Amino acid sequence: MALAGTSKVVLGCIAFGIFWVMAVFPTVPFMPVGRTAGSLLGAMLMVLFRVISPEDAYAAIDLPIIGLLFGTMVVSIFLERADMFKYLGNLLSWKSRGSKDLLFRVCIVSAFASALFTNDTCCVVLTEFILKVARQNNLPPQPFLLALATSSNIGSAATPIGNPQNLVIAVESGISFGQFLLGVFPAMIVGVLTNAAILLLYFWKYLSVEKDQEGGQPEGPEVVADDEVTSHRFTPARMSHVSSLNPDDVDCISEPIIRSNSVSTSVNENLRSRSINSEADIQLAIKSLRSSSMSHEMVEVSTVPDRRDEGASSRKFTRTASQQRSVIIEDLPPSPEANGEKEKEAEVEEKRWKILVWKTAVYLITLGMLIALLMGLNMSWTAITAALVLLALDFTDAQACLEKVSYSLLIFFCGMFITVDGFNKTGIPNTLWELVEPYSRIDSAKGVALLAVVILILSNVASNVPTVLLLGTRVAASAAAISHGSERKAWLILAWVSTVAGNLTLLGSAANLIVCEQARRAQFFGYNLTFWSHLRFGVPSTIIVTAIGLLIVISY
Repeated sequence: MALAGTSKVVLGCIAFGIFWVMAVFPTVPFMPVGRTAGSLLGAMLMVLFRVISPEDAYAAIDLPIIGLLFGTMVVSIFLERADMFKYLGNLLSWKSRGSKDLLFRVCIVSAFASALFTNDTCCVVLTEFILKVARQNNLPPQPFLLALATSSNIGSAATPIGNPQNLVIAVESGISFGQFLLGVFPAMIVGVLTNAAILLLYFWKYLSVEKDQEGGQPEGPEVVADDEVTSHRFTPARMSHVSSLNPDDVDCISEPIIRSNSVSTSVNENLRSRSINSEADIQLAIKSLRSSSMSHEMVEVSTVPDRRDEGASSRKFTRTASQQRSVIIEDLPPSPEANGEKEKEAEVEEKRWKILVWKTAVYLITLGMLIALLMGLNMSWTAITAALVLLALDFTDAQACLEKVSYSLLIFFCGMFITVDGFNKTGIPNTLWELVEPYSRIDSAKGVALLAVVILILSNVASNVPTVLLLGTRVAASAAAISHGSERKAWLILAWVSTVAGNLTLLGSAANLIVCEQARRAQFFGYNLTFWSHLRFGVPSTIIVTAIGLLIVISY
């Protein structure tokens, strides 16, 4: 495709430049409107400048990608409600064996979570938890934040639903979920382990410092509050024959000597204990009943008031003939308040079971969605179907759940599709690619290296999703001239490099920015991850991980 007219090229570059500035620097001083508005502004300028017609602008919006993104968002929302990410967070600190073990767990958990639930979602829900764990263990937050951000980016490369650029690649290339997984998953595993090793070496000195004593109480007998002690006192009742206690023989406490202030003589009269003014003022009541038609005797006695329940609980001793006049303590018929408490407990138990069933259903539906994707079904409609089933299963108004969907991201994608398509119509991307294409063929090691460098630079300059939109079809067409298998390999190389390239700088990936902002805004465990602190680690890690992963992807 040749260059368009001069006016179209200039105006198209202006519109794309405004979009790029808004996307990379969403809070620029002269127009702090954010990425979404910047994307729509770029799209509008492309239409106003007549770089692209209104009909072509609507046609440029890739609805399958929007549908797949929407479906995965809804599924992620339900998984978060089902405490999936809470369980992942607990897994990080479960039986941890020190700082290095914790850092390794962060790398592994965040990588696998990102492959299934997108890297952005993983970073949103895990950042503050990781900060909290680091602070509580008196560890520097920087290694763990870098581990979360970089491992999430690497892990998201393994599946088509791991990040937005992979969604674009999967839809545009037609590569199935299973083929994508087989092609990139081994590289992801090796990449995450390599990144974890680099992190451990880079921060070994900081992680090896023994944490300070946190002023914890020395080991010894547990100190119990006074109220808890007095609530279990049985004074002034004296109990003997305690050695005869047996779980099979319900109770064998001999009759106590009881001192009381009032005795009730009516059989059907309910006992109520009075409020106490001091520990010595204990209200006891004795009620005796002997029935000739029954083979046992019963003596009812009130015991010490339970101070935790802010009242006195009535008790009774039961004597049976089979137990040779031994005594058992039982509760009196429950009061209306006790019946209410039992009903509440039953309701709570019923709700607990309903929640458990609901969580199980959410996990099973998500698993079914993944199986359907592995079977090669349409990814967009599979994700949308899973989302609608979850919404129907909730049996509530879906508005509350749908309000959590990031519609701003969907609108950003719509504007970006129009802007990038308009920029492509200027002919500039195609002209630049024609200059590089003869030297970046994937049938040679030098060609793969050059292609990786081009993708790496563009992903950090123009962001990874626009890079995929600009280069995807061109890289695939160049590889298709070699062989059909080379075309699929070119798409996978683009997916791997454009994703790992996000680790180069703090601005290279939205996941990096999410970790940075979430950490900075954390209420009690705030930490500022700076651009330079990320760059010092990101450059060597990105180069090494990209190179190792490329060797594995090429061999597929």
